[in-house]
Amino acid sequence: MKENNEKEEGKVSDKSIKGYKIMILLLIVILGALSFQYFRHVSQMRKDFKIERDTLTNRISNLITDIDNIKVANDTITYRLTVERGRADSLLTRLQNERSVNRATIRKYEKELGTLRSVTKRLVHQIDSLNTLNQALAKENVTIRKQVTSERLRADAAEETASELQNKVRVGSIVKARDISLTALNSSDREVTRASRAERLRVDFVLSANELTMPGPRTIYVRIIGPDGYVMANESGEVFDFEGDMITYSAAREVDYQNQDLSVGIYYNGGGITSGTYQVEIYMDGYRIGSSEIMLR
Repeated sequence: MKENNEKEEGKVSDKSIKGYKIMILLLIVILGALSFQYFRHVSQMRKDFKIERDTLTNRISNLITDIDNIKVANDTITYRLTVERGRADSLLTRLQNERSVNRATIRKYEKELGTLRSVTKRLVHQIDSLNTLNQALAKENVTIRKQVTSERLRADAAEETASELQNKVRVGSIVKARDISLTALNSSDREVTRASRAERLRVDFVLSANELTMPGPRTIYVRIIGPDGYVMANESGEVFDFEGDMITYSAAREVDYQNQDLSVGIYYNGGGITSGTYQVEIYMDGYRIGSSEIMLR
């Protein structure tokens, strides 16, 4: 009886051990499966984080390229772009040297990259605004230059017109000498028909009326060119200025011109009077106002 009990207890004990072994085996299998799933999940996470880090690296590199491609003539914006370029370089270096890459790390870098992109976007917007303003100013400048050119042309045209008018007035204000005659006189101031009998000459003419000229005293110069082609000089050998040249005159006289016809007679008291053709020239106000060829017998 006792032996039977011992045998039964031995059988129960063997069954218990066998059950434990099975449980332990099952636990080992489950633990192995869980470990495999865990390590596979960790490996997949690492791959995903590596992909995210590579993506971030590319995004940062693209941002650096974008900053480098921005060209602007504004010194302030150029300085700020240089600062942001330095921050992007630092962010890229830190990301490439990061040993522990996890979700928190990726989010931190994404946040910094987002800040850099926002700042760069604002700078690009400022550059676009400046470019728009510069284009508007350039168009306005072109318009103003055209207006200035147009006004200058108008001013030049007005000045030219004024100059032409002034020249016309100047020419129109010249007093003309008409009805010029040359008379031979003896010592008693009587006319003679022969030049060989003459002691002096008288030049008679009329200063024409002209409302455009200034009234007042005038000096009139007469040049008498004899048949030999030489000017018959005045007694003192004096000269007057005509167009920058000092030329000899035969006789001169002052008159009071009042814009009306004025008859004038001027006497030449020199020698050398002979028969022949004489050229008489009359000058006043710097102009030659009349001339005539006259025959003396």
